[in-house]
Amino acid sequence: MKIIKIFYHMLKGFNFFSMRLIKSFYCKLQSFYFVMCGMKPWAIGYSHYKVLAIKNLLSSQDFDPFFLPKGFGYRLDERAVEYPWFFSRLPSGDGKILDAGSVLNVDFILSHSKLQSKKVFISTLAPESKSFWEAGVSYVFEDLRNSCFRDNYFDWIASLSTIEHIGLDNTMLYTTDESKNENHANTYLQAIREYHRMLKPGGVLYLSFPYGKYQNRKWFQIFDGPMLDEIIEIFKPSTHTIFHYKYVSDGWEISTREESKDATYFDIHTQSDYDSDFAAASRAIVCLELVK
Repeated sequence: MKIIKIFYHMLKGFNFFSMRLIKSFYCKLQSFYFVMCGMKPWAIGYSHYKVLAIKNLLSSQDFDPFFLPKGFGYRLDERAVEYPWFFSRLPSGDGKILDAGSVLNVDFILSHSKLQSKKVFISTLAPESKSFWEAGVSYVFEDLRNSCFRDNYFDWIASLSTIEHIGLDNTMLYTTDESKNENHANTYLQAIREYHRMLKPGGVLYLSFPYGKYQNRKWFQIFDGPMLDEIIEIFKPSTHTIFHYKYVSDGWEISTREESKDATYFDIHTQSDYDSDFAAASRAIVCLELVK
């Protein structure tokens, strides 16, 4: 691994290499290293391997949210499902979209063709290491339970793997603001009400969260069936579609409410040993499409 880093810094010194090519080559080297070392989630090279895998999934444009082939997203966390699912459901065309939680704040995600004609707003607790002002993205740093945006403003809202953190300890990863070290597990419902308020009639909320056996892990929680039902009841959609996915030892697959009800979570921040299935994070998620 040290040799790869040295090679990377050597390449930076050659003027005839663009930084994009260098970064692409380095990403591929890291990914190769990850594969050769056994593909243990969160090990060296994991993040680069995941980026390449998701890029390939998005570029293929043939993701079917109702069918996942065997081995889909092998040893990858739920982003491998959430991003393709979201773009498979998001229509092309103009309009205003809110990323509630900043999961879309990644260069190759923001450059997706379905976002190019849309005005993108990102709402999150605190500034992140990278921003894309030059691409026309607008950033607001706020609490999603009390948003600054006016009623009926957005055509779409995407809130992927975000609501499970609302009202809990967000100082662990997302902000240094000690007031955000909370234990108010039910206040994510205030964000659901805000999403409904901010959407235009006919607007769509794309929502995802870990699903299975309920547990409050202090910095996030796993949602169960009654919590899923309550979200739908609070939002009061005109129509809605529920997608269940679960992780098994050879990758992600389509699931059901019943099949996922006892799913658990591998937390790299608190667990030192991998489980036998080498799950990277959630073992089940719900992707929910709610139309106002």
